[in-house]
Formats: sequence, structure tokens, C-alpha cells
Amino acid sequence: MDTLSSSYLPKYTQSFLLKIQKNYSFTTFHEPLKKPISNTSDIFKFKKINRKTQTTPDNNNNNRTRKPNPLLTTLFKSIDDFTLGSLDKFPLPPSVDPKNVLSGNYAPVENELPPTACEVAEGSIPICLNGAYLRNGPNPQFSPRGPYHLFDGDGMIQMIRISNGEATFCRRYIKTYKYMMERDLGYPIIPSFLSSFNGVMASLARVAVTAARVITGEFTPAVNGYGTSNISVAVIAGKLYALGESDLPYEIKVTADGDLVTLGRCDFGGGGVAAGEEFLGMTAHPKVDPDTGEAFAFRYHVVAPHLTFFRIDSEGRKQADVAIRGVKTATVVHDFAVTENYAVFNEGKMVITPAEILRGRRPVRVDGGKIPRIGVIEKYARDESGMWWVDAPGLNISHAVNAWEEDGGDTVVMVVTNYTTVEMVLDRLDMGQTTLEEIRINTKTKKIRRRPLSDRVLDLAVINPAFVGKKNRYVYAPIIETPMKIVGLVKVDISLSSDDSVVGTRMYEPGCTGGEPFFVANNPAGDEDDGFLITYVYDEISQESKFLVMDAKSPNLEIVAAVKIPSRVPNGIHGFFVGENCLSKM
Repeated sequence: MDTLSSSYLPKYTQSFLLKIQKNYSFTTFHEPLKKPISNTSDIFKFKKINRKTQTTPDNNNNNRTRKPNPLLTTLFKSIDDFTLGSLDKFPLPPSVDPKNVLSGNYAPVENELPPTACEVAEGSIPICLNGAYLRNGPNPQFSPRGPYHLFDGDGMIQMIRISNGEATFCRRYIKTYKYMMERDLGYPIIPSFLSSFNGVMASLARVAVTAARVITGEFTPAVNGYGTSNISVAVIAGKLYALGESDLPYEIKVTADGDLVTLGRCDFGGGGVAAGEEFLGMTAHPKVDPDTGEAFAFRYHVVAPHLTFFRIDSEGRKQADVAIRGVKTATVVHDFAVTENYAVFNEGKMVITPAEILRGRRPVRVDGGKIPRIGVIEKYARDESGMWWVDAPGLNISHAVNAWEEDGGDTVVMVVTNYTTVEMVLDRLDMGQTTLEEIRINTKTKKIRRRPLSDRVLDLAVINPAFVGKKNRYVYAPIIETPMKIVGLVKVDISLSSDDSVVGTRMYEPGCTGGEPFFVANNPAGDEDDGFLITYVYDEISQESKFLVMDAKSPNLEIVAAVKIPSRVPNGIHGFFVGENCLSKM
């Protein structure tokens, strides 16, 4: 559902911007982090952290910044206004019409909210939930005046902090370079590859004014990035990050009083990058090995190599890239899976064709003639020489729920959610359908077998995170109804041979819509399903949001606690729970 972050810029553009950066002496910020990014308007002191190579203002010739010229800023704004008022094609398609996209509980909230006490309205909060639950999602800081896609919004974290049965709630934007720059200007300027290219003249105008902003120094993406960090949250090497696949992760921190601050953009030392390549972004779905603490990740590109695999060690240092040149066309790869010995990728039908911009169309499209396939590579491979591919018609993975090995490594098993109507993803996301299925890959015969696990529309499925890369039994998945409303949850027992392996169901009350759940273990040494499912639910009738805690063991996913949230929580994407022990070490 969150296939592309809205501000994705192709790699050939990145190379062009890097050249401009050198020519115009834009600032590079490689100094160690000294303080969190504040709420001040000083966007020229944006932080980038965790670099291996440290530089200082005294020894870095590029450490100077051109402040925007007020006359040029006014000119660029006038071009933006003209494009919106005279060049955009109307009526807008439903997928980019803000009146359609930002309706119901997808409407953004207007302001951040400092830590605010919550009322436990039902039951009591289990002690194992001491910690923080953070849910990421897009929330535009400005009301869209023109085309807008659901994934265009700035990243905003909705966080509930729990301590001994009491809870506080806050929401904060991720203070990305994009957010800070546009906030100071007072309007958005970064084009979206999912919505901005709406007719030939509007597309050309937006390309031209963006290039002019880069050349004049008003917009410096090659130095500071350009992403929204609006997809997910993860812990990598003991630190907490907000992620979006069009940029590097942003480190965030939960404060002692239950607030949330942005620390800075992180490249994990930036090591292992091949000559001619730049490490400017990574997947929003890294896989963290629960035993070793390593994080496995990837990034995809518009120019070759179209896919690059890498890992980040348990100390937070990025290791060498593995360029996967077997992917011959620029393809959107949103998620992947890892097992004890392998990483598994799906090359689907969603591709990136920059030339489409010149035709006034978005560069992301569905290639109806392309046959999807699965690629398997050793997890610690130094190159792609041992990687192999097998065709998988109809397989366009939305999310890889988990994967593991059986038969002594001869079989790789994946549990995924698959777009059964991939053609609808871009134009009518609200009508798209995803199903849960199991894929068995024979590493000897190079053949696959697939079976459905339920006939319901399911996505955003989760497992007990202690089983990442290991054989597990239970999957918990939201039930999705048109138009894109999560109306309940199911518990799926994948050990059953049935094509409908649902063994537990929780339907929300009429008028209520929920989000992705997260599993928190009650006892790490207990059964796999000994724990709780947590999520936010919004009641359209009472116009109130609640934080629900459900018993993952019970057949009806019984509600054991409900916390009333002091403000509406809009629908988001992915969430993450961090226990108190982990928080105290950050």
C-alpha cells in the first residue's frame, strides 16, 4: 500500500544535483551531532549524523551555503502558482484529488501535540507494554492546492508512552530537511513523483522550476536529502529511526517526559558504496536479525544497478554494497524477506520510466507485459554471482510478512501479501486488493508453489518479531474493506493445510476503522502467541480515537485495554513498539 514515498527523485537526477552541489559550494554537514534539530527556522544548520569521515567548517570548502534570494523565491512561487492555476489538468483523477484522497480519517491533523495525559477507558494496560508505541504516516503540513497522492504527506509520528498502567500521547512531525525548508518558505516546493506530473505543460514547468531552485541554492537535496520519512519506524543497532524509501533514515528519540525529537539524518557511516554510486536512500522495511542485531536492507534506482543489497552491522556500520544487475529495468521494490541464509526479492510489474514525465504522466507505472519473478541470493554474498531467479506470474508483493528455511535449507518458505489487482494500485488505490499467501521455493529445482491462506482482503500483516527469519506459526492481519478501511483483524495459523487458515477474528464496532497492529510479547520465553496486539482505532460516529490492546492468544482477540486518545489519530502506515529496557539505553 505504501509502494513509493511521494518525493522520490531518480538516481540520474541525484548525480546531476551532486555536480551542482560542487559547482555552487553548497554546505555539507558531516560534523557529529551536537544537539537535536530544534523547532527553529534555521534550516541551514541541518544535521547529518554517523558519518565515518568527519569534516569541520575549517577544512571543508563546501561548508558554505547560499541563502535564498528573496526575488528569486518570489519568482519561483509565482511560477508554482501559475502552474497550479493554469497548467494543471482538471478535473483531477481520483488518485491525486485531495478532496478524495484526504477524506474521512485520512484527513490530516493540523498541529503537533505535546505530551498529553490519556484516560484508560477500559480494562488495564499490561505491564509488558511499558515503553512507547510509535506509528508513522503521511500528514501534509500544508493543505494541498493541486494534485496530491496519499503518500505525499510529511512524516508524522503518533506516539503513546506507557508507564505502569498510565499513558501519555503526543504527535510530532519528523523534522526532515524537506519539512523544515518548506515550513520556513510557507508552502511546499518539492515535486511528487506520484502526483505532480499532471499534463505536459505542468510537468515541464515543475521540472524547470525545481532545477532552478537547485541551481540557485534554494533547494539542496544532494546534500540534505528530499524525503518525507513517512512510512515506518525501526530500531537499528540500538537507535530509533523514522524511514521512507526515498531518503536516508532519520534518527529520533523519545524523551523522558514522553516527547519525541528528531536528531538527524543518518547514513550509518556511509561505507561500502561502489565507485560512482551514492548512498542517498534505503528501504523503509529493513529486516533486523533478532539474534545478531544486524539489519539487512536494500535500495532501488532508476539507472543501473537498479537494485542494491547491503547490511548494517550490530554496531550501526554500513557494510559493502552488493549490486544486483540481474534486475534489468527500474522496478519499484518495496519489501523483501530474509532467512537464516538467504535474502529473497520480488521483481514485480511496477516500474519507473522517467521519460513519461515528458508526456505529462507520472514516471511510476504498471508494465502489463512484464512477468514478475523471485530472486534468491545468499544473505552474506559479496556479489550477485550466485543469485538465481524464477518466474512468478501474478506475484506483486505488497509486504513480505516473514520467511524461513525448511528441509535443511532446500526449501525457502515465504508468507506475503500480494496485490491481486496491481493495475489498480496507482490509479485507484482505494479499490486495490491484497491477499495473504504462502510461497514455497525449492532451492534445488528452482521451482515455486503458492497457496492462499485466506480469501479475505488482507495487508499490513505482522508476526511476533522474535521470529523474523525463523519458522513461525501465527500471522495477524487487518481486514480491509473498500474504500481502504480496516474494519477488523484476523489471526492466521499458517501450519494448517486449509486455504482459509483463519483461527481468530476481531471485528471493530460499526463506524470504526483501525490500522496496522503490532505484536508485543507478554513473556519472551512463552508461546509464540503469548502476547498482545496493539493499534489505533478511530470511531467515525463519536469522532474519537482509541489505543486498543488485544489478547493475541484468544480466539476473538479479546480487548484487554482501551485508552482514549486526546485527539484524533488519522490513518497511517507502519508502527513499532519499543520496550522500556530498550528506550532507557537509547
